[in-house]
Amino acid sequence: MAGTDRTRTSLGGGPPVILCRPQLGENVGLAPRAMLNCGLTALRLVAPRDGWPSARARAAASGADAVVDGARVFASLAEAVADLTHVFAATARPRDDARPVLTPRAAGLELRALVAAGQRPGLLVGPEREGLTTDELALADTIVTARLNPAFASLNLAQAVLLLGYEWLEAGEAPPPPPPGDAPAPKAELLAFLERLERELDDAARREGATQHPALDRNLRALLQRARPTSRELRTLHGVVSNLLVRRRAEPPPGR
Repeated sequence: MAGTDRTRTSLGGGPPVILCRPQLGENVGLAPRAMLNCGLTALRLVAPRDGWPSARARAAASGADAVVDGARVFASLAEAVADLTHVFAATARPRDDARPVLTPRAAGLELRALVAAGQRPGLLVGPEREGLTTDELALADTIVTARLNPAFASLNLAQAVLLLGYEWLEAGEAPPPPPPGDAPAPKAELLAFLERLERELDDAARREGATQHPALDRNLRALLQRARPTSRELRTLHGVVSNLLVRRRAEPPPGR
């Protein structure tokens, strides 16, 4: 195959690439090929429509077997990002929130800086047909949007992965790490706190005969995603919720 020289040392490692709800096996297979072009080898699949492993994906990967064989499959996006500290989500849709929006080039530089600081970032790409949902994007810390034709900005999976992977590779050597400090908590810890908080808010609303509005949950998730709390800060927030629960349970039920 042109451009392939197996006598040379292959690049590897880098942040994991997460394909969320990918559809066609051929498209899934083209993504590992793009990844290996850029020295990315960790692939995570969330609920692939055509199942896994896939003969069509392997054929389309054109020799990127190491990436295909090492792919991990998850039932949900929350599980796929649980061990990560920072998620970069590729989307062409404009978003009206306060999260950072970076070009692929700026994202590549920030990825290098995060890895140099000992953190665990990942790259998230949505399904071919409709892209990432609002709830899926709520798990991202940073939005990555390329400057493309505004009337035709849609990319397929492999194009998006190649664009992001190339900028990771082009960023080259990692910049000096920042001064020591507590790293953001893994996503699993943040999601555990958010789920607890949402349960308690739902319960409080029911006690008052009301219904919790889904927009409040989304706004809380967006707020804490931006804050990037550390494990210690999340333990403090858990303590706050526990303290409030003790006080609430000591109060008489409404209407008495």
